[in-house]
Amino acid sequence: MLMEALERPEVTSVVTVGRRSTGRSHAKLEEIVHDDFFDYAPIRDRLDGFDACFFCLGVSAAGMTEEEYHRLTYDLTLAAAETLVELNPWMTFCYLSGSGADSSESGRWMWARVRGKIENKLFGMPFKGAYVFRPAFIQPMKGVRSRTKLYALMYGLLGPLYPVLRLLFPKYVTNSVTVGRAMVRVAGQGHSQPILE
Repeated sequence: MLMEALERPEVTSVVTVGRRSTGRSHAKLEEIVHDDFFDYAPIRDRLDGFDACFFCLGVSAAGMTEEEYHRLTYDLTLAAAETLVELNPWMTFCYLSGSGADSSESGRWMWARVRGKIENKLFGMPFKGAYVFRPAFIQPMKGVRSRTKLYALMYGLLGPLYPVLRLLFPKYVTNSVTVGRAMVRVAGQGHSQPILE
């Protein structure tokens, strides 16, 4: 997502918020290193004046209770969204969810219920627009590597098979470039559908 935003001429500046530096340098890029994603008060004055947010933070639900996953997914996302909508009500909020998220909030899978609950909450907030992206498998491109060891291993094993997987499962297999470009485009132009599978 970051590299696609930096490469687009219509994007004039990019601010990242993370626990550590991205390690990238670019004239458009400003990085905010921030430890507590449940409390944005210490950096609040640096989060004003933006047209879009690309919220791509997430964790695997593997081994977590619903309470833990809710806190690290729903509560964490809403802490950012509530701060940003207050400071930037004209903002478009793009949320990277996941294929199978459950808008009914009552399905069988805990992670899907929580993701659906987040989506529903975002749609009810007074942003200029809120859009949800629900990809399944995203192949990292341009040298991007997951910091999660299990994901890095999975991508390493499946990477050579990406062209075949893309042909066999075109609805479920994409790459980081395509997702990034889609998010930038929707943030700038909107879309007829709030949920993009």
